[in-house]
Amino acid sequence: MQTPARHFTRRGALAVTAAAAAGIVLDACSSSGSSSPAATTAAVTQAEIDKAMKTPTTLTFWTWVPDISQEIAVFEQQYPAIKINVVNPGQGTPLYTKLRTALDAGKGTPDVSQVEYQYIPTFAILNAFVDLRPYGAAAQAEKFVGWVWDQVTGPNGEIYAYPQDTGPMGLLYREDIFAKHGISVPATWDDFAVAARKLHAADPGVYLTNLADNEVAAWHGLMWQAGSRPYAVNGTTIGLALDDTASKKVADYWGGLVSDGLISTDPDFTSNWYQGLGTGKYASWLTGAWGPAFLAGAIKSTAGKWRAAPLPQWNTKQPVAGNWGGSTNGVIKGTPYPIAAAKFAEFLNTNPQTTAMFNTEQNLFPSLKSLLNSATFSSYKVPFFGGQQANALFASISATVNVGWQWPPFLDQSVTDWTSTVGSALAAKADVAAATSKWESEVASYAKTQGFNVTAA
Repeated sequence: MQTPARHFTRRGALAVTAAAAAGIVLDACSSSGSSSPAATTAAVTQAEIDKAMKTPTTLTFWTWVPDISQEIAVFEQQYPAIKINVVNPGQGTPLYTKLRTALDAGKGTPDVSQVEYQYIPTFAILNAFVDLRPYGAAAQAEKFVGWVWDQVTGPNGEIYAYPQDTGPMGLLYREDIFAKHGISVPATWDDFAVAARKLHAADPGVYLTNLADNEVAAWHGLMWQAGSRPYAVNGTTIGLALDDTASKKVADYWGGLVSDGLISTDPDFTSNWYQGLGTGKYASWLTGAWGPAFLAGAIKSTAGKWRAAPLPQWNTKQPVAGNWGGSTNGVIKGTPYPIAAAKFAEFLNTNPQTTAMFNTEQNLFPSLKSLLNSATFSSYKVPFFGGQQANALFASISATVNVGWQWPPFLDQSVTDWTSTVGSALAAKADVAAATSKWESEVASYAKTQGFNVTAA
């Protein structure tokens, strides 16, 4: 049974400073391994694996997952010679900054590290990951949802990490507010706009949703759903299309709602934003599959009033979703114990007991097909959502996430530039579509200064 009492935010990195970005992106493409595919080595034998797993070893694991000692204990019970030293360097950017510093120094790196999907290219181009293919990772591919496995796979077949959790996007909404104003769950984005106008006309103090002007992760998720391909990465050649047709569609749509005053753009994960969720200022939230557990812990006073639904669609004949959030476990170059580290990362994210615990204990949304298809998982009735089987809903949404999405190796700079262009336009009710063009221009300029070959995607 899922116990939503425990939670932590699976929303990806928020806006970061230019200084943080400079500490993570590739320095003029000068890092080793930046322009060539990772070399593969011969597959290790079962005899080598057996020996490594019986040799007394201590692995250092960087992760921000709370109470992960429970899952670690399962691994250590099966492999008593291997001890795991868990270090929490901070969530997201703090961990990445420390990892980059350790990589630059050539010392102090962990054996295994948690890395969000969107930051895998940033560290892959720095040659930070051990390619997991020689350690049997390819045999695990079919256990994971296809689009998720694509996120950890390199352009030449490299396998950089094991998926841990995901965040397929849906619509969380206040059923009581919808019922009060006679609003049906919108099936299309046109329906959503009509409902936004109706609701705000009936009660000017309530908005159908809030699209935060500081949340590029949500914006990326909406672009993802719309079919945008903003980043096309091939080594140090980057195709940019931050204002492609799909992106412009998203910008025009949300820019129109914002300029008409039909939705709010309050910064998220602030005290005012939490208050808005709790008081009913926002009648819905576009978020990842971690959202139900997050709400259950953050605004308990609204228990029973929320429900979940798929995102409204651009084309109802072809339901599509985007993703917001989720992370992986990768083995870091330089580890003296690559076999044990690789098998630890594999065990943690494929073992039935540990993966089930991630869901029941930390409320991580699964990336394993077996868990997504589990009757126990899908039949769980979430009390906070009035007994709705939200797991089953998001499992079905996961199957519709658009494939082919890529992240750039300089994501932090793209985040910074989005905040100063698109985010600022949202806040000012300015021309959001024009801001996407400026966003692309600024990202392209930065990428060129870092030595990337920038082309139109």
